[in-house]
Amino acid sequence: MRFVVMFRGLSALWACLFCASALHAASVKVTDDRGVTVTLSQSPQRIVSLLPSLTETVCELGRCERLVGVDRYSNFPETVRGLPKTGGGIDPNIEAIVALRPDVVLMATSSRGVHWLESLGLKVLALEPRTSRDAQRVMGLLGQLLEVPDALRIWRAIDAGVSAAAQSLPPQTRQLRVYYEVSTGGYAAGTQSFIGEMMARLGVQNIVEPRLGPFPRINPEYVVRANPDLIMIGSRNVQGLEQRPGWAGLRAIREQRICVFTSEESDVLVRPGPRMAEAARVMARCLAQKGAR
Repeated sequence: MRFVVMFRGLSALWACLFCASALHAASVKVTDDRGVTVTLSQSPQRIVSLLPSLTETVCELGRCERLVGVDRYSNFPETVRGLPKTGGGIDPNIEAIVALRPDVVLMATSSRGVHWLESLGLKVLALEPRTSRDAQRVMGLLGQLLEVPDALRIWRAIDAGVSAAAQSLPPQTRQLRVYYEVSTGGYAAGTQSFIGEMMARLGVQNIVEPRLGPFPRINPEYVVRANPDLIMIGSRNVQGLEQRPGWAGLRAIREQRICVFTSEESDVLVRPGPRMAEAARVMARCLAQKGAR
């Protein structure tokens, strides 16, 4: 009888240890781009995303239903458009975010409100992909956070799509000298940005020198001196292009080699996330139409 009692006692002890071990194993630890390790008791079920590329990555990983709020610019896929809006990276709506009771908030390292949210007890994962390698790493980190096996399979498909877009281009587009204006104020895509890296993979030369960084603000005279063969720009910024000092004489403008991207295309192009292969196809179409003359 004493042996049976002891056996049952040991069984209960092992069961408790197993439960404790299982609970410990269920915890999730992810180190963000600040070097801060964020620990959660389990994979987050309620997520607020304040960066469109992160929103799209969560959905591509098959966890879109866990999003309970997004920034005002997150508009893809269609299902996120009806979610509560929580401001943007520059002006996050702290009250609205807290009210959504998120397990974790995804936002850029440059976003305002990171420390404020953390001071209120919220878990914040700050991620800011600027290069293709960053985008790949973020895909893996979010896969880890969301417990998605082999999340990088998505990245492999993206990489293959970019390669296919490059191979589709005619030889005469190679070595075209291109200026890509990302946003108002003359901010350009530098060679070190994910856009600049994509341009290189498509075989064109970026007129922005590497020393200027990923997304530098470019003086109009710089572009005049470089005299690009082709200009890529969004429809929001194209007004008054020829009126910029000295730009009327640019080769790209004289020969009408200007790719004007729609708002939807610009969204795809400037987000380092799961639609990067689509971005490569958009850019390749531009080069084939305007650059192969």
